[in-house]
Amino acid sequence: MKVKDLLEHGFEALSLPDGDREIDGAYIGDLLSWVMGRAQMDNAWITIMTNVNVIAVASLADTSCVILAEGVDMSDELVSTAEAKDVNILRSNDPTYETAIKLSGLIA
Repeated sequence: MKVKDLLEHGFEALSLPDGDREIDGAYIGDLLSWVMGRAQMDNAWITIMTNVNVIAVASLADTSCVILAEGVDMSDELVSTAEAKDVNILRSNDPTYETAIKLSGLIA
């Protein structure tokens, strides 16, 4: 499944510079150093964190996208930074657990 395909399933794009990026698994976590060492390339990363370090970790871990769960929002400045760094940022209004279940059903 491609990142842009998630838009048809209730996910909202905040930054989508590379919507054709494939999703091959998922990682859930909010401790940035933990995510940096454990998220795999092409994972969708589900988090509630919304600072500039999320963009840096997503880039370093080479995740396909960051999904902000719980309806969390990201500032326009950070969205612009994500666009400039080619980091896809999506949002889900569902709780983290339900976001993960929905994603799992789509990429399984």
